[in-house]
Amino acid sequence: MSTPSDEPEPRDPGAVPPSGRDGPTPEPQFPGQEPGRPTPGQAGQTGQAGQPTPDQPGQPTPDQQFPGQQPPAGGRFAFELPADRPRNFSEIMPRGGFSGLFDVTGLPTELKVSYWIWVIGGLLGLLGGVIGLFGVLVLFAIVPGVAVLVFLLVLVALAVAAAEIVLALKLKEAKEWARLALTIVAGVSLLLAIISSSFPAGQDGNWLGFVVSLVATALMWVPSSQAWFVAARGRL
Repeated sequence: MSTPSDEPEPRDPGAVPPSGRDGPTPEPQFPGQEPGRPTPGQAGQTGQAGQPTPDQPGQPTPDQQFPGQQPPAGGRFAFELPADRPRNFSEIMPRGGFSGLFDVTGLPTELKVSYWIWVIGGLLGLLGGVIGLFGVLVLFAIVPGVAVLVFLLVLVALAVAAAEIVLALKLKEAKEWARLALTIVAGVSLLLAIISSSFPAGQDGNWLGFVVSLVATALMWVPSSQAWFVAARGRL
């Protein structure tokens, strides 16, 4: 006959059995977790207090990258050619021809000054080139060898003057390739001034033309002009 002390005590349905009587307490597991593997909240908790570890949830490791993220370029400036460069000869010529030569509506003040410098400089260059052709005819009769060199310089000057006018008109159309080309034209003006310095006639005029083109180039790259190009790029 059993005594009351031998009978099992009634057990609370929600009570946890003590360790060692009914076997070890099972570890709580997450769906798909293998027994004995640490839970996600336990991973990476061996670091120092107050410092996040790479394995802590929400803290990406240094080698992790988000989709589309590019590694930093180190602050280096990368020059890029204008994306709106012309694909054929028709895109080089100004829209509407030369009818809008004196219209500067919508341009900021710096670009207006730069535009007029290029246009007036181009017109004066064409006039000077025509006059220079008559001087070449006289040189052919006196010094034929020098006349050939001067004739080539006059042709280059005429081409540069015509290019200044065409590129200035494309500058009004917010073409960044035209701004880059005008910058190169300023470099050509410097080269012409250096070559022409060996000839007494027109030496001061060539250096003056380079200084004026240098001012016009600087006005094309000031922040206000750059902002206008960026805004016009979004409208096109």
